[in-house]
Amino acid sequence: MAYYVINYSKLRIWEFVEYSKMIYLDGDIQVFDNIDHLFDMEDGYFYAVMDYFCEKTWRHTPQYKISYCQQCPDKVQWRLQFGPKPPLYFNAGMFVYEPSLSTYEDLLTTLKVTPPTPFAEQDYLNMYFRDIYRPIPPIYNLVMAMLWRHPENIELDKANVVHYCAAGSKPWRYIGKEDNMDREVIKTLVAKWWEIYDDESLDYNNVVASGQAAEANEDKQSGLKLLLAALSKAGGFVRRINAPSAA
Repeated sequence: MAYYVINYSKLRIWEFVEYSKMIYLDGDIQVFDNIDHLFDMEDGYFYAVMDYFCEKTWRHTPQYKISYCQQCPDKVQWRLQFGPKPPLYFNAGMFVYEPSLSTYEDLLTTLKVTPPTPFAEQDYLNMYFRDIYRPIPPIYNLVMAMLWRHPENIELDKANVVHYCAAGSKPWRYIGKEDNMDREVIKTLVAKWWEIYDDESLDYNNVVASGQAAEANEDKQSGLKLLLAALSKAGGFVRRINAPSAA
């Protein structure tokens, strides 16, 4: 669990009460298309994409042991010997939520009396928001391994958000020798990530510099207009004298 402990820091995003609704994205996510329409979903719910239980990281769970997955619930039925059927479980790498100080304080208070679990804050958020959780399509958080674990549920060409969380899918440490790196779909999506990363028109510093230049030019034009207005008021008109030729 130690690997995931730092993830509890994401609970602080509920303090951003200057916004009525926000979209959280993990650092290993790339947005390929506009997702602003997610803000228009009904208020009062927690929206995220359902996770899957097929990877070895889930081997500690009953779901993995009996090959049960919520992505294909009819393939393997849940066994009652393991207790009640588990509620829908989301991946916490991307979600739509509503900031609230009272929710933030209750999240911290409840966390103090909640036993630690393998997936840390993801398990915790699933537990806390289970009654108001609403699934959204996987195109809004395409977890890489879904491409080969549940391809029937994925429309890659429609993916708005790709989550580079599978082993061997991190573009910034792609060496071609780890698990899954030989998959063509991984190579394609890694190349797409680098294409966006190398696009200088999207570089924050360039955008800021461009904005500052435009602002400076606007200030210059505004100052010139004020000067001409002052000169016109003082003399009634502005006389322009042609400079002599340098020839």
